[in-house]
Formats: sequence, structure tokens, C-alpha cells
Amino acid sequence: MQKKTVAVSELRFGMYIAELDRPWTETPFAYQGFTLINDRQLEALRKLCRHVSVDVTRGAAPGPARAPTPAVDLTIPGFNIKGTSTYAETFGVKKEIRRAAGLYIQTLSVLHDFVQPLAKGSAALDGKAIHDVAKELADSVVRNPEAVLLMGTMRETTVAAHARALQVSIYMMMFGRFLQLERDQIHLLGLLGLLQDIGKTRLPAALLEKQELTPEEEEILKKHVELSAHIVGVASGLPPKFASLTLLHHERQDGSGYPRGFKGYQIGLLGSIAAICDAYDALVAIPPYGKGLVSSAAVNGLLQGRGTAFHGPLVEQFIRCVGSFPVGTAIELCSGEIGIVVADNMLQRLKPKVMLLRDQAGAPLSAPRLIDLAADPQKQGGGSYRLRRALPQGALKFDPLELLS
Repeated sequence: MQKKTVAVSELRFGMYIAELDRPWTETPFAYQGFTLINDRQLEALRKLCRHVSVDVTRGAAPGPARAPTPAVDLTIPGFNIKGTSTYAETFGVKKEIRRAAGLYIQTLSVLHDFVQPLAKGSAALDGKAIHDVAKELADSVVRNPEAVLLMGTMRETTVAAHARALQVSIYMMMFGRFLQLERDQIHLLGLLGLLQDIGKTRLPAALLEKQELTPEEEEILKKHVELSAHIVGVASGLPPKFASLTLLHHERQDGSGYPRGFKGYQIGLLGSIAAICDAYDALVAIPPYGKGLVSSAAVNGLLQGRGTAFHGPLVEQFIRCVGSFPVGTAIELCSGEIGIVVADNMLQRLKPKVMLLRDQAGAPLSAPRLIDLAADPQKQGGGSYRLRRALPQGALKFDPLELLS
């Protein structure tokens, strides 16, 4: 840790707040240490503190004083990033989870079957099954996004590449729902998430599993984008011109991406969403398919690329969408107990609903126990429950179906 003392007036987004000039228990912050990502956090710090310590190894370094934040511009040339459709959660997470579980398994199977003709030397690919299962996934996300997000935490390791594609698809559909896009756009985002990396199935498995690549290997890996476009382009049962969308998730707003070096409006809304969701999952996914970062560190990674690599307003909206502790995040409480986030709290994003699974000693509880941190639950012996930290994906094994039975 490398700490620097900074006046609150000099704070800016992306800094990691490590220490305050007053006890954490006298503030509304639910855990000790966080990345500054929104005006609500900044306003609270301005009211309560004069100085804070920032950890420059985990966030942005001190710089010029932050100018007042202008109203977020939700338009860029060619499109709005905010739609007008509204979606109510018509099913509770317990009711939707069983349907989501079936779709999770079905989708992995459909992705596997889709590329089997290629392994046998045939180019006769039929995308209808993927098109249809993506529509069912989109319907599930619209009914209750938390259910399918919880299922995504299972990350089937025997089909890791397909499991990662499914997780990116889930993020993209959830984000589309949050942006109030139309139902057919949410479906298209889900389909895109499932297929934009399908070209990796034509690359050596050993290459995909390496964490450190040589420059030559990096160039080979980049070919997966155009391989995906080719595979999708020869498949039947997919939307017209769909292959062109699979080329966009590694393009960057400043033109530094690949394979075509597109920038800004050339990437479009769906491509910009795909870039953010793919990058976020690459940061949180378990190695070797990702860096295994906790959600707050992944958010900081996106913030560092805001306005250069990624569309700035969309990054801000995505962070609002996933929150500090996305559903499915394993967390440790200050009491030492460990649980899983099973529901968000849109009014108090740092106080989600948590299903406790392990006690202070790390032993499994005889029965999981649900606590709502927004209701300020009290521990035995007195004192409130508070979040200490998020844990990396895979740190806590659990079955979402049993968890919510």
C-alpha cells in the first residue's frame, strides 16, 4: 500500500479511499476502503472529512482539483444510450432461479453443439438454437436479472470458454435492461455476448489457458475476433449483418483497439456496451480466463479507461448498474462471517441483502441465514453488521438453487 494524504477538495473519481480523518463507524460507508465512483460518495466525504488517505497502488493518483461534474450527456453522434422501455420484476428471484438454472445448462450445451460441425470439418452451421436460447435468456433477465446473474457464478470449468461467453452475455443483457433498451435490443445483446468470442474455439486450448503471452501469441489471440465474424457469417438462423457486430468488442473509443481501429461513434451503442462488459468480465473472471479481481478493483479498471478506451457516460451507467457488490459476489463481514450477495439495494448500494454461509471461524453454517444490511441488523452481543471486503470469484463455493430453496 502506498498512501498519500489528500484534501477532500482535491479528490477525483478513480481514487481509492484507504483512510479517513475520522472513524469509519461515524460515516455511512459500509466498508473500510473503497473506490470513489460517484457524486454521492464524494458529497458524503465533503460533509464529513477535511482530509483522506488514498492508496495510489489501487486507484488514481492525486492530481489537479476536480471540476464540478456536469450533467451526464446520454447522447453521442448517432444514438442515445438511454431508452424509454420500463421493466418491472414480474417474478421474485426464488421463482425465477429454477428457470434460470435450466437456461444456464441449456445455453452451455447449445454453444457446444453449435461449433461441433467445425470440429468435424463441416461449415454447415445452424444458429437457430442459439438465437432461440438467447431470447429465453433475455426474457429471464427482463423478469428478474438477479436470478440469472446468480446462476452465472457457477462458472462451469469444464467448458470455461463457453461459461465466460455466457457470463458476458448476462452482463450485456442486464446492462441493456438497466439502460431501458427495447426487448429486441436486449435479445440482440445477449446473442452477441454468446457469439462474439466463438472464434476462440478455433485457437489452441493451451494458448487460451496461458496467463502470460508473448507478442507473437498476443497477435494470434487477436485473430479470434475475425474468426468469430467468419463463423457467425456462414451460420444460418442469425440476424442479418450480425457478423459485423462481433467485430466490435475489442475496439476502443480512442481508436487504439482492434481489428479495425474504429473510434467513437463508429463503434456504436451495442459495440460500446460489448466492450465494457467484456472488459469487466475479463477483470473479474477466475484465471486463466481473467485476472480474478474483486468487483471494486474491476470498476477502477473501467474508470481508468473512461473516455479513452471506453465510452465515458456508458462506463458510469454500467457502474450504477452492477453496483459495488454485484449479485453473486462473495463477501466477508467485519464479524468474520462470509456470505453471498443475493439481492441489491438500489437506494443503498453498499448495503445489499446477504446470505450468510460461514461463521467467524470459516465453518459452514448448519442453515444459511439471510440478512438485509439496509435494515441495520444487529449481531449477537451487540453492534451492527458491516461489510469488510469483497472476495474474488470462486472464493466461496455454493449452489444457487440450494441457497434459495
